[in-house]
Amino acid sequence: MKIQSKEFHLHHLNYIVRSANEQDAQDLSIIRLQIDGETENLDREKGEAYIDKIGFKKMIRDDTESPHNLFLVVEAHKKIVGFSRCEGNNLKRTSHKAEFGVCILKEYWGYGMGSNLLKESIRWADSTGIKKMILNVLETNDKAIMLYQKYGFEVEGILKKDKLLSDGNYYHTIIMSRLKN
Repeated sequence: MKIQSKEFHLHHLNYIVRSANEQDAQDLSIIRLQIDGETENLDREKGEAYIDKIGFKKMIRDDTESPHNLFLVVEAHKKIVGFSRCEGNNLKRTSHKAEFGVCILKEYWGYGMGSNLLKESIRWADSTGIKKMILNVLETNDKAIMLYQKYGFEVEGILKKDKLLSDGNYYHTIIMSRLKN
């Protein structure tokens, strides 16, 4: 599915949140790889579960055609600097929910991009009949947890010792969800 593009301005930076299109595929492949190497907040290490240009083209096409999916990008300085996805499904028993994930280049943290991607995704979910949004967040990612709570997400559960990070320690993954009344 697609949304209408929106412009934002924060801390002297202008950026756009818009639906992904197939021409974004190569840039998304490169950016995802870079983001995976910049933080341990995600499930992957750099190079793991690599998605090439063809893979992103297919994902964007599928997400655009599906009423249960939404693929958004953030563009600043005429380049993609982050993205988010909501992925649902067509199964009758679970078609009321979608899983949300977000990635932003570290250089662009602090500009409200994650917040605006989340707000647009919530707006889309509420307008399309999605009743439940789900996400996973690493227990150490306090800023993300506070952001999600600000927008009505609550802790549903904890996957104990779910991630092994570079310090050799295991960390919990927090499962959060937002239910539309």
